[in-house]
Amino acid sequence: MKTILAAYSGVLKGTGSSILSALQDLPAALWPGRSKMEKHLQVISVLQWVFSFLALGAACTVLLIYMFCTDCWLIAAMYTAWLIIDWNTPKRDQAGGRPSCGTQSSTNTALLCFIVPQLIKTHNLLPSRNYIFGYHPHGIFCFGAFCNFGTEATGFSKKFPGIKPSLATLAGNFRLPVLRDYLMSGGICPVNKNSIDYLLSRNGTGNAVIIVVGGAAESLDCAPGMNSVTLKNRKGFVRLALQKGSDLVPVYSFGENDAYKQVIFEEGTYWRALQKKLQKLLGFAPCLFHGCGLFFGNSWGIVPYGNPITTIVGEPITVPKIEDPTEETVDLYHAMYVRSLQCLFDKYKTRFGLKESDVLFIR
Repeated sequence: MKTILAAYSGVLKGTGSSILSALQDLPAALWPGRSKMEKHLQVISVLQWVFSFLALGAACTVLLIYMFCTDCWLIAAMYTAWLIIDWNTPKRDQAGGRPSCGTQSSTNTALLCFIVPQLIKTHNLLPSRNYIFGYHPHGIFCFGAFCNFGTEATGFSKKFPGIKPSLATLAGNFRLPVLRDYLMSGGICPVNKNSIDYLLSRNGTGNAVIIVVGGAAESLDCAPGMNSVTLKNRKGFVRLALQKGSDLVPVYSFGENDAYKQVIFEEGTYWRALQKKLQKLLGFAPCLFHGCGLFFGNSWGIVPYGNPITTIVGEPITVPKIEDPTEETVDLYHAMYVRSLQCLFDKYKTRFGLKESDVLFIR
């Protein structure tokens, strides 16, 4: 038992290999082989991450309310007071979160080894400029966005020295206790005007805000083999780039849609209409998806399929600063962005399992 505890403490300190070496010291008859044990640890790490986004906020909200009815009410009251004081932090003075070295680097090693992310740089980014990265596609959980821009697992700071990434996600997540702090520890910020305005206007240069442009609507169309993005009518990020004078950078992740299989309902059906209504009500799309089982790959579960996700950061589009851009100007730079994204997809698609005949559909 002491050996197990020592191994676990090694993981918390960021030394993922220590648990494997410690487990090797135990009798061989009690444990499966190294490769199986490593795979199981990776699966457990993935489940922790998935459950955090699926249920952490709701579970902690219920727990906080329950604690007020118990002898632990003082703890609940203290946390609630802190929550009130800190409420505007994500969108004000510390937009971009409170990054923790442990969260951003090695504590996610098992998760990242399972998903196998890769970050490819195509052009240099100048620290004297600010950037808006448009991330595509959304997938179910944006694994590629989190792994590459919410952690240091793929060496973002080494590939883009002087650039500070801030992944923007649904603002509603920052209204839920504990989940908000979990997200902020990864340098994640809410995708709202105040947060992005601070990062691109009042935080110096060398900032990169990563926006998943397709959002919840795009997640309804993600499935293995699907190469489509929701972009045709998404122009708000282009207008924002013009207002702040921040360069636009197209980003495409091959393999993001392969993490899960999803039941996709056709447009016009009752179930599709219900999904859209719930999306407007809740802020996120209720997808009917599945991955593989906990320890058996041929069963159903919520563990993502262990397919590699390769994220390509494209060439920046230089954007002038125009405080009140016209619709024609927004349309011009939006068209430039769409062409750049399509070129990025076409250039790299055959290197990552797609055919030359495969095309990127812009919805």
